[in-house]
Order: sequence, then C-alpha cells, then structure tokens
Amino acid sequence: MMLIWQLGKACYIREVMDIYPEPKPPYTSVASTVKNLQRKGYLQSTAKGVSYLYSVKISKDKYKSRFMQDWVKDYFHDSYRQMVSFFAKEQSISADDLREILEEIEKGR
Repeated sequence: MMLIWQLGKACYIREVMDIYPEPKPPYTSVASTVKNLQRKGYLQSTAKGVSYLYSVKISKDKYKSRFMQDWVKDYFHDSYRQMVSFFAKEQSISADDLREILEEIEKGR
C-alpha cells in the first residue's frame, strides 16, 4: 500500500514494480499482493485494455487502523495488553513511553 500511495491516485502493477526497491520480487508476487489488497477492499480496479488500473479506496489512517487491529488479533490473540507487554519485555518501549500512553488513555484520546 505504501508504494501505491507513493505513486498517487491510480497506478498499474508495472509502475509499482518500477519503484519497488531492490531486490525486486517477481511481477507475479506483486500482482498477487495487489489483487489481495483489492479483494480486501483497499483497492479498486478499472480494466484498461489488457491491464488493470488500480486506485486506492481507503485512507492511510483507516488502513493503518485495520492493519494494526488484524496484526494484534493474529500475533497477540486480540490482546493489546499482550502486545504492550511484549514490547516492554523486548525493551522496545520505555517506562516513560508507557506513562505517556497511560496519560493519553486517561485523557480519552
């Protein structure tokens, strides 16, 4: 999705391939990923000859929210507590960060 947003409103798979960093995956892998994003409702397509032009159907913020919800569900059994605990144990989040998060929660943000 990041590459598609980088390209703008609409793009072809070939354009995604052109800006993909090295080492580039096979065209078929990118095409499969794009089609999965379409199936999930993140992209829409319009037939243009023998190709498809893909355009974004969801904002970055909405995508991020859905992505994170799915990620927490898949990797942390739908528990944000387990996720935060994991990062605390890995020392990826500091006590100060946790205090700030708690303040945000208490303020109702």
